[in-house]
Amino acid sequence: MSASRRSGATDELGPDEPEPPERDGADLLAALLDGMDAALCAFDAHGVVTHWNREAERILGWSAAEAVGRQGFAGWAVRSADAEEVETRLLSAMHAPGRQVHEFALLTKDGGRVLVRTQSAAVRGPDGKPAGVYCAFSEVHAQIDLERSIALSEALFEDASWGVVLVDADLRPAVVNAHAARALGTGRTSVLGRPLGDLLSQGVEELESALTHVLAEGAPPAPAEIWVSVRTPDGARRRCWRSGFVRLASPLAEEPVPLGVGWLFQDVTEAKQTEQEASLLRFRTNQLHRAARAAAECEDPAEAATVHLDFALAGFADHALIDRLAPGTVADAVAEAAPVRLIRFAATPSGAPGPSRLDTPAGLPVRYGEGHPALQSVERAGSVRVAAGAAAAEKAAAWAQERQWPADTVHALCTVLRSRSRTLGVVTFLRGGGRSAFERFDIAYAEDVAAHIAMALDLAEVTKES
Repeated sequence: MSASRRSGATDELGPDEPEPPERDGADLLAALLDGMDAALCAFDAHGVVTHWNREAERILGWSAAEAVGRQGFAGWAVRSADAEEVETRLLSAMHAPGRQVHEFALLTKDGGRVLVRTQSAAVRGPDGKPAGVYCAFSEVHAQIDLERSIALSEALFEDASWGVVLVDADLRPAVVNAHAARALGTGRTSVLGRPLGDLLSQGVEELESALTHVLAEGAPPAPAEIWVSVRTPDGARRRCWRSGFVRLASPLAEEPVPLGVGWLFQDVTEAKQTEQEASLLRFRTNQLHRAARAAAECEDPAEAATVHLDFALAGFADHALIDRLAPGTVADAVAEAAPVRLIRFAATPSGAPGPSRLDTPAGLPVRYGEGHPALQSVERAGSVRVAAGAAAAEKAAAWAQERQWPADTVHALCTVLRSRSRTLGVVTFLRGGGRSAFERFDIAYAEDVAAHIAMALDLAEVTKES
């Protein structure tokens, strides 16, 4: 009577039930070989084929049943003229240390020829003596493609003149090349796994949005220009990076598995700044021409001066003031004369849009303290730039009010008004907190505007005297 129960609750065997056959180790080895992506075959010590997997069958067309048991490759897998050389090179691995790499042509079942690269090594028996050779081979063009891909990857990460960053699915750098590390102001290893917000103070949202889009939808059709501020020990550094993105997926999975995003970028800050300056110069030149045409239609030269001021403000400043020298002041001999006194001539409305307004004809001097930028501009017969710096809002407002400027002023540029070698006054341009400081590039434009205003004021004086 059998001791086993039909329910399967025990694995015991009855006396009348045969034991299951043990799985042959050769079958297990064959299953392992067939599951590999590489073409594999093996020879015994006499050169007889003992193993042949499915990838070898795919490349050459010969099945395992047709290959196993044959003496070498002669007469079926290589040309007869090459058989002896091929067999010698393959079997030499039995008596050589390590792996032997060779390239030669094999024949496919349909008569074609395929160039393969082989890696062969000795198989040792239980006694440690050579018992055969195993050989792994692949088509050379596939191997070359792989080597080219590896070489390209290494070149990108070592020698490329642009930044390359592999960002994982969590939007953190996984691999960074030397150029990108320098651009980010850090080392290649210290940047790995850190949030992008640790590296950039501005532009993080735009960059992460682009990376998220690439992960979800794929690469955009064209590069994107992203302005960022890189955190450095010396403070934030503003840069423009022209960026391209590619989505990375695992080549080993049947379904695409996102590995992250390849981010390639070049620093185009200088080119973009030059481009912006050229565009700004064209705009400002156009504004000067428009102002000249509008001022030419003004019957009153004083009104023409305010027209030039209004056109100059567009995209340049938030407020502007024109102060004239008080009668009797000789600015060109200020060192030997009384202190410079300035009288408000015109100003843009503070806190509301609108054209510049001529001041009332009271003729009272503006209460500028000693060392005021407007007075310095007159004394130097040039331009003076000042700024509240990084002061808090309350301190910045006090700084502006102390200088008789609107409370929201943070940056100022004072430029002297001169005509016919005489100083007539000073024009002051003011910017609020949301604007950048005046640069040297801005001084040239301010001086061009000042020259037109000075001509109008000089003409107003001549008209008044006549």
